[in-house]
Amino acid sequence: MHTKEIIQFALSVSNQAVLSIIHEMSDAPTTFPTANGGCHPLWVLGHLTFVEGAIRELLLGEVNPVERWHQYFSNGTEPVADADKYPSLSEIREKYLQLRERNLTLLESLSEEELDGPTRTQPEGLETEFATYGKSFMTLDLHQMSHRSHLTDARRSAALTALAAQAAN
Repeated sequence: MHTKEIIQFALSVSNQAVLSIIHEMSDAPTTFPTANGGCHPLWVLGHLTFVEGAIRELLLGEVNPVERWHQYFSNGTEPVADADKYPSLSEIREKYLQLRERNLTLLESLSEEELDGPTRTQPEGLETEFATYGKSFMTLDLHQMSHRSHLTDARRSAALTALAAQAAN
């Protein structure tokens, strides 16, 4: 298996793992994963969408098409419970799918040698993770899977909330 095939496989698996839970949580997108808050599904998908847009910025110098969402979903932002403070989940999902497809097309266009090529820029503190095209795509995958834990915990939290409400009746 070649590097590109490994990256494509990893992106496909992580994409399915995240989107299946986002779908399950569509009726409760601002369910926090813990009683102390955390990253709820709407924020997670928005954040992943923001990062999908940033990949081409890092690799090609293009402007992030969802830069306007920086205030909601960039690193360091805090998720809030009010869904009205964000773009809608359906808008975010649509943009995510569009940007993911665009990134997969870019990945497909690259040769194995180009995957080892240096990126135009790297985020401060993440120079190693985004040093090459290949590492950038693998970091995109690993980042997505790291946020999946927030989604599974939010799903668990939503189920506990539903069970508690049933028990009270």
